[in-house]
Amino acid sequence: MTYAAQLFHTNIPSPVRGVWEIGPVPIRAYALCIIAGIIIAILWGERRWAARGGERGLITDIAVFAVPFGLVGGRLYHVMTDWQRYFGAGNDPLDVVRIWDGGLGIWGAIALGAVGAWIACRRRGIPLPAVADAVAPGIVVAQGIGRLGNYFNQELYGKETSLPWGLEIYQRVDPDNPSRPAGVDGVAVDTTPLAVVHPTFLYELLWCLGVAVLVVWADRRFRLGHGRAFALYVAGYTAGRFWIELLRVDEAWRPVLDVRINVWTATAVFLGAVLYMIVARGRGPREDPALLAPAGAPAEAPAQAAQDSADAEAGTTGADPAGGTAAGEGQDGSPPADEPAGEPEAASGTDEPAPGDQR
Repeated sequence: MTYAAQLFHTNIPSPVRGVWEIGPVPIRAYALCIIAGIIIAILWGERRWAARGGERGLITDIAVFAVPFGLVGGRLYHVMTDWQRYFGAGNDPLDVVRIWDGGLGIWGAIALGAVGAWIACRRRGIPLPAVADAVAPGIVVAQGIGRLGNYFNQELYGKETSLPWGLEIYQRVDPDNPSRPAGVDGVAVDTTPLAVVHPTFLYELLWCLGVAVLVVWADRRFRLGHGRAFALYVAGYTAGRFWIELLRVDEAWRPVLDVRINVWTATAVFLGAVLYMIVARGRGPREDPALLAPAGAPAEAPAQAAQDSADAEAGTTGADPAGGTAAGEGQDGSPPADEPAGEPEAASGTDEPAPGDQR
């Protein structure tokens, strides 16, 4: 332990285990973190989609396609880029299916998850870029939460460090045979650190939260549309992944110049995201709320769609069970001015769309 750590007692201890047994059922922290991230991404995505004027429940419907595709894509990318862990000498190829031991590549998860989302959007007649903008901050927060799974698995950490917030790495052993070292299923019976390393899981968690804040701010400030909020998330995430990846010491494929494959991937995806943001600027302002209704659904008047979007953003929706707004209530919750009896309020078709997500 370094002098700074001894002085401030700030080293981060690793969990002594990442798996708990309840009878014959293993409860894995890694899986719980992935599930929690998915739930948060869906719930936040639903809120942002409604704030843009979209149909409530649509993000959940799309997730039914996108999540399984994403899990398969994440595993495929991991296996392809860490093939030596499964097909090298002395390894078991059947470990490919042991997804509960960790091993999901975010690049494959986003790529194939986008294919699943595209299929769902096409079936519903919804523009995929608009959906991507709505779910962008939720996805990056989910990625950060997923990194907590690496913390519990005591994996994917960085180089040794003397910084006071270094992560302590313990020797985990088979609980039934303490003389036998074990991996993610093991238990640390001795918390004397083998090493103190960079907590890359924490760096990426904090970076992801910062990217989420950036995307929400930029989306409100510039009313991003046509996939630009999603592209900003991708550019922001890859910028952080680039330097965090350089700190890691786990085994990785190094195809060119002895540089880790994920460094090259982050660079290429960052450039692609920036290029997309530049090109997408020519597509005009954010999508009209009327375009976000599923195919075959009755189209709302533009003014009504804009009002619903504003209500959802402000959290003051006064919807009745049929989906309309409550009579006799303004956006700020105050009663409207007196109107002549029997004279309906005229709907304007020239109102500008309401501001973006105000969550």
